[in-house]
Amino acid sequence: MPKARELLSRVFGFAEFRPGQEDIVRAVINGRDVLAIMPTGGGKSLCYQLPALVRDGLTVVISPLIALMRDQVGALQQAGVAAASLTSGNTPEENDAIFDALNDNRLKLLYIAPERLSSGAAMQMLRNAGCSLIAVDEAHCVSAWGHDFRPDYLRIGELRQALDVPLAAFTATADAATRHEIAERLFAGREPENFLRGFDRPNIRLAFAVKDSPRKQILGFAASRRGQSGIVYCATRKRTETLAAALSEAGHEARAYHGGLEDWERRKVEGLFQTEEGLIVCATVAFGMGVDKPDVRWVAHADLPKSIEAYYQEIGRGGRDGLPADTLTLFGPDDIRLRRAQIDESNAPWERREADHGRLNALLGLADATACRRRMLLAYFGEVSEPCGNCDLCETPAKLFDATEPVRKALSAMLRTGESFGTNHLIDILTGNPTEKVRQRGHDQLPTFAVGKELKRNAWQAVFRQMMGRDLVRPDPDRFGALRMTEGARPLLRGESSIEFRADTMQTSATRAEPKALVSDDDAPMLSALKAHRRALAQAAKVPPYVIFNDRSLIEMAETRPATLDDFAKITGVGATKLERYGSSFLAVISGHDEVPEHPARLKLAAKGGGTLYDRLFEVEQSLARGACGTLKPMSLTTAQRARLADRRPQDGVALTRLIGDKAAERFGNAFLQVISDG
Repeated sequence: MPKARELLSRVFGFAEFRPGQEDIVRAVINGRDVLAIMPTGGGKSLCYQLPALVRDGLTVVISPLIALMRDQVGALQQAGVAAASLTSGNTPEENDAIFDALNDNRLKLLYIAPERLSSGAAMQMLRNAGCSLIAVDEAHCVSAWGHDFRPDYLRIGELRQALDVPLAAFTATADAATRHEIAERLFAGREPENFLRGFDRPNIRLAFAVKDSPRKQILGFAASRRGQSGIVYCATRKRTETLAAALSEAGHEARAYHGGLEDWERRKVEGLFQTEEGLIVCATVAFGMGVDKPDVRWVAHADLPKSIEAYYQEIGRGGRDGLPADTLTLFGPDDIRLRRAQIDESNAPWERREADHGRLNALLGLADATACRRRMLLAYFGEVSEPCGNCDLCETPAKLFDATEPVRKALSAMLRTGESFGTNHLIDILTGNPTEKVRQRGHDQLPTFAVGKELKRNAWQAVFRQMMGRDLVRPDPDRFGALRMTEGARPLLRGESSIEFRADTMQTSATRAEPKALVSDDDAPMLSALKAHRRALAQAAKVPPYVIFNDRSLIEMAETRPATLDDFAKITGVGATKLERYGSSFLAVISGHDEVPEHPARLKLAAKGGGTLYDRLFEVEQSLARGACGTLKPMSLTTAQRARLADRRPQDGVALTRLIGDKAAERFGNAFLQVISDG
């Protein structure tokens, strides 16, 4: 794929593909249907953006949220790519310009929302525009079993059949059932080539803590990360507002975001989060897939998410640039009751509610894990890994206790009450609390009444929580959440096996890990100066700062201190267009000297890696300007001629003469060919 590699460097500024990208890009370029599961931050967007530039015709990208489309289109335009988005936020003038570009075949990528597919005009528009590839971002939205179902995604399959073009679908989270449904709904009748590129995000630190004054815990977590962009996910709208107010009072820049806000209010928060560095957004899951900000340094959950898929998707919004990011998830009994109620009160069929309880149980197991969290998280998605060293349990091993006897007592209480009651009633029986409900049913006469008095109520809640996390018991959706025993619990009940639980989560405790520094103390002032310069350029261009360069690029600049445009061109994320637009000004910041403009032809060569050869040819040319004898009439090449030599690198006199003419070839030819050969 020589053309793809050349565009990877020249347009996107990357010397190599990330793991897994190259095979997917090749398949999409070759026109094969593709379903790719890649971790957030793994470079999904490049897997359809790069093929769009290689292939003939228009690539239409179906994406779920306006903010996401706006970010990606802005970044593409900054890289010199003809891209646009048709959204409800466009002005009539913007739409007219896009339609003109479509009619003139000037666009390579067009982003649209799935809702636009409800109009028959959209299909005809794409057919007339020469659409040759459909890319679907966040493909899990097509699955009724997924956590972000969008009914309009169901029309994508019809669009693919009508246009009869290849389709490439991408998502970061999809278990086996969801992957099967994606394939069935999007590729009906055609089997896609599947790429499962792993779910691991090793740069993200995983941590959970039992709730103990959640507001103080979140404030403490944010305090040690002051000035860094973060997201706090909350289960309710009210919680987003109270936490945002508390963070603001503590001196942070914070905003609330939820579905109850007016459209303009949500757009304002989205815009601030994209453009302001260090802003904290306290949000419901409404603030979700539209987050394309690569430098979110931390994600906290003030309340337990609804499933492992939702948890993984939400923490995945941190550290998309590959740099260290921290997470903290708080959980407690109220969270579990809320999530159980949401499942039980839904209109979903029994099988769906049963599966949702299973997903929540898996998350509870992760919350109360006894060893490396990443191993358990990846195992859920079918991957095997070694201990990660980047989670709270790897850093501070859990304290365990033999829970075999408490579990047997709990199971006995469940069975003796006909598996007809929930956690609170069972704990009343075990602790000997003679409530009216207990007495009315005669449960104070059971052999299990008061057999668990050695544990306090909150400890028993932790036991039941960990039993659910190990899938020993499950709430029954058809019996109002009453706990029933699973087959996995029978060996414990019969005394054939034992089990250990977390002792350190029996009591509430807070977790406060210190964030990892992005650069050394020596490079920190330079990074700050580069960020300030980036902010000024972003404000002038009216784009988010990371569209200019992301943090990874700035860190590389701060650490390597490039001195020339050729060195600057080697920085990750510096393509030809960005080198031309920003190279000199960033070099000025790094060197502390005034910006020196560079000839455009020399700039283009620097982007291609030919700048050094250009300079050596120029040195030889100057030394022979009056001939080897030093007495001839002065002669020189134009900048364009010199650039063509450095770009095309002729290997013989005939090819060289065609580029610079007979007279110049006579004087400089042999010396130039030697320089090119030494290359």
